[in-house]
Amino acid sequence: MNLNLKIPIIFFDLETTGTNINKDRIVEICYIKIYPNNNEESKTLRINPEMHIPKESTEIHGIHDEDVVSCPTFKEVATNIAKDFEGCDIAGFNSNRFDIPVLAEEFLRAGVDLDLNRHKFIDVQIIYHKKEQRTLSAAYKFYCKKNLEDAHSAEGDTRATYEVLKAQLDVYSDLQNDISFLSDYSSFNNNVDFAGRMIYNEKNEEIFNFGKYKGKPVTDVLKNDPGYYSWIQNSDFTLNTKAMMTKIKLRELTGK
Repeated sequence: MNLNLKIPIIFFDLETTGTNINKDRIVEICYIKIYPNNNEESKTLRINPEMHIPKESTEIHGIHDEDVVSCPTFKEVATNIAKDFEGCDIAGFNSNRFDIPVLAEEFLRAGVDLDLNRHKFIDVQIIYHKKEQRTLSAAYKFYCKKNLEDAHSAEGDTRATYEVLKAQLDVYSDLQNDISFLSDYSSFNNNVDFAGRMIYNEKNEEIFNFGKYKGKPVTDVLKNDPGYYSWIQNSDFTLNTKAMMTKIKLRELTGK
């Protein structure tokens, strides 16, 4: 089943130096842009992460330091990537928990203003886990009846994710071929920041989702414990988390 699209959607996958959203960097990005007429454009870029790629990560994706030493840094290609993503919905596999937060951090480091919060996100892994509880390779085998031969290459995983979502729409009659529905269905929480340190409650208020103030409105904590803001800004939180908290603080100060 082809996707029912009103605007283009980008399927993407990242290979990285590790799994720390705050510190690890992209070494490869692949994305496939699908247009409402089902035409496709694909792009794969190797990225110099400006840091060592640990052996454990290389064993997963096969990319060594010497493979990317002459490649552009993310900052050098960030503007072009942002232009490709602008105005598109975004989909991936485990993307809400990992790829989107990592990509947001890279854009912030590069000083590129792409407001990812304006995009709808579909996480095919969440749909799959809600339905079948397995991995991408197993999902590809289950839904597409094929073996994923090039697993853990960004291009192979990206293509497989796109094919799995189309197959899921064929298999499950209760899945609507609608980007808004799929975005809502594949969300765990209504996150304020991509790392999920803050979420919206049933009143659409920002609340903390961790630590001693878990479940407390962010605005109340900022008012009653102003030092908590400084602690977060100076601690090992993502740049996106810090930026969203600053946005809330400024909103309260200015009334806008």
